[in-house]
Amino acid sequence: MGAAEATIELTPCEPPDQGRKVLHHLGAGDRSSTRVRIVDATLRCLARQGVAKTTLDDIARESAFSRATLYRTFPGGRDAIVEAVVDTEVARLFSSLAVVMGEATDLEDVLVAGMVEAARRLSAHRAVAYLVEHEPGLILPRLAFSQMDRILMAAGDFAAPFFARWLEPDQASRAAEWAVRIVLAYLADPAPRVDLARPEDTRHLVRTFVLPGILALRASAETQSPNPKPNKGAVQ
Repeated sequence: MGAAEATIELTPCEPPDQGRKVLHHLGAGDRSSTRVRIVDATLRCLARQGVAKTTLDDIARESAFSRATLYRTFPGGRDAIVEAVVDTEVARLFSSLAVVMGEATDLEDVLVAGMVEAARRLSAHRAVAYLVEHEPGLILPRLAFSQMDRILMAAGDFAAPFFARWLEPDQASRAAEWAVRIVLAYLADPAPRVDLARPEDTRHLVRTFVLPGILALRASAETQSPNPKPNKGAVQ
């Protein structure tokens, strides 16, 4: 695999029980491990010079490990390390989302909390910012067509259980997909007066456009059901 062809895919993680536990994955636990040290060193390299220019020697110098140690830890070499970086950063994002979304007390809050946290972390991620600006060919193709579907599935599978406290499973999945699409769309092309990292902006967006659609979806499902189920709770 060439330097500019490293595969970057999102690996879905199981949501924490009741949204309270922290997801444990490479990078979410023991910060002193060799693997995490290598991953974090690689992240710093990617933030400075991207994927194409980052070599195994760069990672070895940044982590203060030998090439032999890198190969023992990641037998696949540089490309395996880059894949581990992606998996780790996804796990870290999902861990932080689990905390804020698990504390939400209604549907509006869980939408706002998840979207704000995702926007803050992604917009402040130096390696992602470098890749978007200098190596968009690694990022943008994964935000379109069939590759976008994999991102939506991974993120939706994670988020849906948090929404399912107020929605039926199919409605929760739809709501999760909408939220993910909105975050990705605004991060790719920010609106001049909307900053998803600002809770007040996101809450206005959710109240004006997102919640009405979700509530209409729920109302439609309840109308069509021969045995309507009790309301899972009012949206405040």
